[in-house]
Amino acid sequence: MVACLPGLAAVVALLLCAVGVGGTGSHSARPAARPAVQREGGPHSAPRPPIVPRSRWIDDGAHIQPPPRYDGRVSAVFVHHTDSPNGYACADAPRIIRYLYAGQIGARQWDDIGYNFLVDRCGTIYEGRAGGVDRPVTGAHTQGFNHGTVGVAAIGTFTAGTPVPRAMTDAIAALAAWKLGLSDTDPRARVRLVSSNDLARFKSGVAAMLPAIAGHNAGFMTSCPGAALTARLPEIRERAARLQGR
Repeated sequence: MVACLPGLAAVVALLLCAVGVGGTGSHSARPAARPAVQREGGPHSAPRPPIVPRSRWIDDGAHIQPPPRYDGRVSAVFVHHTDSPNGYACADAPRIIRYLYAGQIGARQWDDIGYNFLVDRCGTIYEGRAGGVDRPVTGAHTQGFNHGTVGVAAIGTFTAGTPVPRAMTDAIAALAAWKLGLSDTDPRARVRLVSSNDLARFKSGVAAMLPAIAGHNAGFMTSCPGAALTARLPEIRERAARLQGR
């Protein structure tokens, strides 16, 4: 379990899947104007699932948080795994998230955790990056494709043959259905995303047609979110579409 690892080792383990995230973690980037809250009620909206606020896992005063940055709308969700041990007690998820946060703002010198949301194996959804769960916060999760997207990290390692908890995939589907519903995006569709970084799978400026719910590996050369979780993405898309009433 992560809780049993020495502090530095835990940080290193939880950073492994952070390779390939974009550069929006810089302190120097200017925040966009704070947009209005995106409201539910469109033709294919889905209810907002329960989300644990970041105040439940972050240490008060641990880091001076710069203002968040925003995009106009969310048109895609990128799914990740944290590449950390799976046998944790769900009550330990806040501590695991703190390790990940500490590594990203420490060793990587980002301004915040890169993922917009994290989901534990019991299906609990945690707010990650600051800025408001109901706003289109610019993340730092998928190199070249951080704008107009949401990064959701499954806490654990989901390589081939690893069981993926149903509660976890149901929670990811519910979260994706809600966020994509705010822009009336079909979770089963492919959407046009323009790369902003040459280190991505697509060169900067190239428009790619990617799944509205995609694995990290769709936008960057990586095995994340693992073969087992990648295999569950079609099921997640279908469930999210049903939650939108499609």
